[in-house]
Amino acid sequence: MEVEANSNQKPLTRLNALVASSRVGKRFKLKERNTTFTTELRAGTATFLTMAYILAVNASIIADSGGTCTVSDCVAVCSNPSVPLANCTTSDPAYRVVQPDESCKFNPVNPGYQSCLEKLRKDLIVATVASSLIGCVIMGAFANLPLALAPGMGTNAYFAYTVVGFHGSGNVSYRSALTAVFMEGLIFLFISAIGFRSKLAKLVPKPVRISSSAGIGLFLAFIGLQNNQGIGLIGYSSSTLVTLGACPRSARAALAPVVTAANGTASLIPGGTVSGDILCLRDRMESPTFWLGVVGFVIIAYCLVKNIKGAMIYGVVFVTVVSWFRNTKVTAFPDTDAGNSAHKYFKKVVDVHVIESTAGALSFKSMGKGYFWEAVVTFLYVDILDTTGTLYSMARFAGFTDQNGDFEGQYFAFMSDAMSIVVGALLGTSPVTTFIESSTGIREGGRTGLTALTVAGYFFLALFFTPLLASIPAWAVGPPLILVGVLMMRSVVEIEWDDMRQAIPAFLTLILMPLTYSIAYGLIGGICTYIVLHIWDWGHKSLVKIGVVKKKSSGVSGAPQQIREGDGNGKANEIEV
Repeated sequence: MEVEANSNQKPLTRLNALVASSRVGKRFKLKERNTTFTTELRAGTATFLTMAYILAVNASIIADSGGTCTVSDCVAVCSNPSVPLANCTTSDPAYRVVQPDESCKFNPVNPGYQSCLEKLRKDLIVATVASSLIGCVIMGAFANLPLALAPGMGTNAYFAYTVVGFHGSGNVSYRSALTAVFMEGLIFLFISAIGFRSKLAKLVPKPVRISSSAGIGLFLAFIGLQNNQGIGLIGYSSSTLVTLGACPRSARAALAPVVTAANGTASLIPGGTVSGDILCLRDRMESPTFWLGVVGFVIIAYCLVKNIKGAMIYGVVFVTVVSWFRNTKVTAFPDTDAGNSAHKYFKKVVDVHVIESTAGALSFKSMGKGYFWEAVVTFLYVDILDTTGTLYSMARFAGFTDQNGDFEGQYFAFMSDAMSIVVGALLGTSPVTTFIESSTGIREGGRTGLTALTVAGYFFLALFFTPLLASIPAWAVGPPLILVGVLMMRSVVEIEWDDMRQAIPAFLTLILMPLTYSIAYGLIGGICTYIVLHIWDWGHKSLVKIGVVKKKSSGVSGAPQQIREGDGNGKANEIEV
């Protein structure tokens, strides 16, 4: 038996020895980092399985912004939707042709606009795949690190729902938002090139820096719990804002802010928009798609508990495959014109989709507006913290860091993700970042850029299966969003909750992100609170330094010295001396 086992291992052993002694092995330092070619391939496979959900999730989230679709894509319809446009005025004099206006982008979504959104989602899937592929190639080939890149979770939601707004209802257009990402990428590239990046990250208050990732996790979980890109557990309430939902599509209604005229007619208030189907009229907790999403959630959660690699993708695949069957209550292809069109594209299975609208869709018209620069600064801040933090933590996890926290390939790693952001913006997607899921590949033994190049190879294969990726429903996307939120919450243990000057800014940062639906507002709230709580101490130190205020004790310079004494319960008391 042992002889047979050894004979089976010989081909792989020879292959690993051959690659290690080749130019490729020397270029990627396989021997120096104590790894093998097949180990790198296995690590790359594990990393891709844990992050493949981003292909469908990112495209779905960015598509909610409306992208390049505008009112001009809407078509004239009959006032009675069941009557064809050609028969609108002849079948009944009471019917009339309704010309498209701004409301055509909201429920009930105009057929022309819906068709544009379907094409947009296909474009965004390809943009996500291409930007991830390019980012992984750059990281693997130049930095020689086992780190994979893709459009970041959290920044994509901020891009879609805060900056651009649902179907373009925000302050900045999709094209201008891409410009903001592009400019942020260039700034990021510059500060990475001059080595200022790590220093800039340290300027942000520590409690805000730590809690921001957890706040983004709550933000993503909140999205995953709603109807639009989730399982639909949370719905709207006029009295409590949010409440239990999970009712079937037929039992949901859209809402709109209207004003009633003296003659009793109602019209949409200026600047108001029609919501999605967020109000449950009846049958709460009876949505079939919700319960299917719960099954997907349980699958992913169980796999995470058992430390099974590819946990996210297993739940998404199960829910998606069940939803592909037609004539069921959970089908992703209902018996409608949109459903029939989606099913027709799905049946192609293999199709090389060419980006039609999102590539190079930048516009510089909004550069003079404050909202534009708010978006640039927020994107820059999140990327500095998130990407830099992820890079350092992954390098530390892989054992690459020295006693100063630096690691081999650090400069090119910083340059790689900065260049990937610029490429992603040119293709039409939100900022590309290093994925924390790279830890799964490192855990499998990945130690070189071959791991990242393996992930890039899988992304290349995904380019040919756009019809399948475009047919993943929202209730399959929700469970991974919720559980990514769980994984991102782990950072809260690093917050010093016993110190209120640390705890309060951290908590406000964490809670404001989901409740204001904005990463930017959470960061602003946390930073401002930190400044307010510390400004007295900073002012006192300054006055002592210039001699305006006397020192409280001799032999001690600066602000009052804090001595920490134990109180017998394992806690510390601060005493002024």
